[in-house]
Amino acid sequence: MSAEGISGFTLDHVELFVPDRDAAATWYATVLGCELVGGAERWAADPTGPLMVSPDGGRTKLAFFVGEPQGGRETAGFHRVAFRLSAAGWSRFAAGLLEQGIPARVVDHGTALSVYFDDPYGHHLEVTTYEADEVRRSTH
Repeated sequence: MSAEGISGFTLDHVELFVPDRDAAATWYATVLGCELVGGAERWAADPTGPLMVSPDGGRTKLAFFVGEPQGGRETAGFHRVAFRLSAAGWSRFAAGLLEQGIPARVVDHGTALSVYFDDPYGHHLEVTTYEADEVRRSTH
C-alpha cells in the first residue's frame, strides 16, 4: 500500500525509553509544559505500557516506556524531537531554559531559530520558530 495521494499526515507520538516514567513526565511538564493525556491512563496502568504526555492538548504526544534511555550513545534511538512555537513563545521558552540552568545552544538558521538541549536521559530536543525575523526585531 502506498501513501501516494494521501495527505494530512501529522505526528501522533514519539516513544522514549526512560528509567522512571513519572519522573520523565514531571521533567517534561516543567520544561515543555507537557500534561498527561486524558484517556491514556489504562496504558500507563500497565508497567510495560506507555505514559503519554502532550504539549498541545493531545495533538502530538510523547510516550514514555520504562527502559534504557539513549544517554550519550549518538546512534541509539531517534536523533532529535523538534517542537515548534510562535516567536513570542520561543523567546519565553529560550529564556526559561536559562532560568532553569538547562544547558542549551541557539542556532540561527536564517528563516528559523532553534534552541537545542537534552533531557536528563540524553534525548536530543529542539524548539524552533519560523518567525525568526520577529524574534530578531524584539531583541534589538
